Amino acid sequence: MEQPLARALAAVLDEIAAVAIPAPGDQPVPAAVLVGLDAPADLARPRDALGEIRVVLTKRRADLRRHAGEISFPGGRWEAADGSLCETALREVEEEIGLPASEVTPVGALSVVNTFVTNYAIQPFVGLVELAQRPPHTASEGSGRGPRWHTSAHEVDEVLELTLAEIDAGRGSTELERRGVRFSTDTFTVGTNVIWGATFRILEDLLARLRANA
Repeated sequence: MEQPLARALAAVLDEIAAVAIPAPGDQPVPAAVLVGLDAPADLARPRDALGEIRVVLTKRRADLRRHAGEISFPGGRWEAADGSLCETALREVEEEIGLPASEVTPVGALSVVNTFVTNYAIQPFVGLVELAQRPPHTASEGSGRGPRWHTSAHEVDEVLELTLAEIDAGRGSTELERRGVRFSTDTFTVGTNVIWGATFRILEDLLARLRANA
């Protein structure tokens, strides 16, 4: 039987089956991310309980060539071996934070978000995860920080588990500097974590859909 939360989310999200499979050489470059949500399965009205919904984000390593130090969703470029963009998201989330596809229940998709500097067309997929079911690991079992993540030492500095309520409460604007250029941009700020750019727009899309319908 389908969970009330899965039904509520599916009602406000786009159908996964409607997401087209990319063609080799597509521009912008097709990519996918997983918006992993953890919440009580019997939660039927997510918009009334944003404090009970946690979302999984990553903080990228500061020495990366692209998007260094930024907060993002686990994901990456589509590869020809992937049967779909949803498969891309599931493959990447296991590679980046050690979350296997068997522990994710995909429920829908959000709108495509384009990146201007790196020329990606990012397709976000929303999936339910059960964080409490992920057992702790010892230091010898993985390089990740935190009790339940096996992170990629080459990409991920930290895994964040933030509630949608604290993200929404941190809405504002911040002045940032990238490549010597200062600019003001919309952000969500939670403690020392500043979420902006494509990740901000994906979260804004999710929150808007929840507020309007779920």
